[in-house]
Amino acid sequence: MDKKTDDAPQAEAETAEDGTEIGPKGYYHSNKNRIFVRAIQGEYNLQQKLDELRAQPRVRKAREIKFVDGPQAYSRHYVEPKDNITQLFHIHLEEYGPGGKSQKHGHVNEAAFYILDGAGYEIHDEQRYDWQAGDVAIVHNNCVHQHFNASDTKPARALVLKTKPMFMFMNMLFQKTVEPRSTEPAPGGEDFEVREEEDDHNHPEGGY
Repeated sequence: MDKKTDDAPQAEAETAEDGTEIGPKGYYHSNKNRIFVRAIQGEYNLQQKLDELRAQPRVRKAREIKFVDGPQAYSRHYVEPKDNITQLFHIHLEEYGPGGKSQKHGHVNEAAFYILDGAGYEIHDEQRYDWQAGDVAIVHNNCVHQHFNASDTKPARALVLKTKPMFMFMNMLFQKTVEPRSTEPAPGGEDFEVREEEDDHNHPEGGY
């Protein structure tokens, strides 16, 4: 990733129908056409849908799924409804650059963040919760929250598991971006490049 400069152009903002800014244009969370729950239709026995589901790969290769967004918070989306694999889970890997933070947002569904490496903290409804590698951070229902990397020299990673699609299916639709993801690196993270390859990351030397 090229080092940012003061003269770098600002990303165009994406706005909702009511004019509210929802994030930088092109970022994952700014997508106005996200699929939260996929359609299931066809003959009553749904045999075609069953065949499609059973034909899906059972292992998703990290090297085939690139990170999106940045430069403070990156996401690699392993499983979501649009992939035609599951209607229940949304699973993604988050990587926070040095000093990085996520968007500030709220939603109805819960989420669990398994911390793979680094150290940081959460702000949930104005209350701080610290975490480090090996911890699990829980986002409870209906809270406004944000995720922070506490180091200005090292990245942090978390595997996120949430049942957002199931909540959406039950018409629990509320979610809101309060502060979009930043389009500028945090101080200390100007030269950071997201770790696309998995070799030697998050695992002790020689494996478990």
